[in-house]
Amino acid sequence: MDFKLIKTAEGSAARAGVITTDHGEIPTPIFMPVGTCGAVKGVHMHELREQVDAKIILGNTYHLYLRPGMDIIGRAGGLHRFNGWDRPILTDSGGFQVFSLSANRKLTDEGAHFRSHIDGSRHLFTPENVVDIQRIIGSDIMMALDECPPGTSDYTYARRSLELTKRWLVRGWEHFRATSPRYGHSQAFFPIVQGCTYRDLRADAAKHVADLGAEGNAIGGLAVGEPTEVMYEMIEVVNEHLPADRPRYLMGVGTPANILEAIDRGVDMMDCVMPTRNARNGMLFTPEGTMNMRNAKWATDFSPIWEDSPCLVDRVYSRAYLRHLFAANELLAMQIASIHNLAFYLALVSDARRHILDGDFAQWKAAAVERLGRRL
Repeated sequence: MDFKLIKTAEGSAARAGVITTDHGEIPTPIFMPVGTCGAVKGVHMHELREQVDAKIILGNTYHLYLRPGMDIIGRAGGLHRFNGWDRPILTDSGGFQVFSLSANRKLTDEGAHFRSHIDGSRHLFTPENVVDIQRIIGSDIMMALDECPPGTSDYTYARRSLELTKRWLVRGWEHFRATSPRYGHSQAFFPIVQGCTYRDLRADAAKHVADLGAEGNAIGGLAVGEPTEVMYEMIEVVNEHLPADRPRYLMGVGTPANILEAIDRGVDMMDCVMPTRNARNGMLFTPEGTMNMRNAKWATDFSPIWEDSPCLVDRVYSRAYLRHLFAANELLAMQIASIHNLAFYLALVSDARRHILDGDFAQWKAAAVERLGRRL
């Protein structure tokens, strides 16, 4: 994997660059649709390519490991061949999913012991075997195993958690370097910066991660209960120490405004389930704010969902029709809304990139964030 930094915005830490992988180029900043089980919910692969124009999608190690399992994915020749996606894939290590199973897991130096949410069976993730699992999946970018502490953790717990994550990281990094890809394309390994909401822990974690010299780095453990302004502060603290010549990935964040604020602070890559999850509940994100498509006010609005959209779906279907589909509980409603929201997120980061390159990102971003917060 290669990263080329093209330009840093004037009056901002926002950056425009290009990540090159064996499955294609990724212009940054970039938003990555989440395909937890090897599929983005409700969206075909050809729609991700042709309507959304996604450059990279995510898969999740925890879910893919449990179902369909590594035997099937390995026999298929990796996730790219299994799901038909021919562009880059990033896989999470499963650390966040294990964190969310707090009642059914135990963390030790060995790794994360947990019970499957599917059948209750016992499993163990170690820093080494999550590398092996991601070798079988064949993702272009794999993540290190980490613990994601709650945003409300006290200092003692946060420090203990970070020390465990650091020990796991060293083992995972060494195992990654001692193993090879399975399918003829290269794979990159991203460490994850933890440290909860404590400046000194975040700085310590970022320095430790930077010293490894990995091809890219991630910021985890945010948007897990802490105030938004604290999240932004932690991003700034971390990015003071992460190398500028490597991509920076903010995990699991967030709203369109969060996306722009993160870009403003030097983040290059982001993902979140919000576009598709909110779409299934009838919420659309637009350049002028959010729309609840279940509201009666859209029943006679025959204008396109988003007239200036780069996505054909938005220009073909009317707001009234989409509102009717939601009222009738038609599955097509969720599909259209999901495609729209993903296309909007991708268009948003593309606009951010253009304004970084044009030199007016700071002014554009301030006006965009104000509009994005409206309810239409």
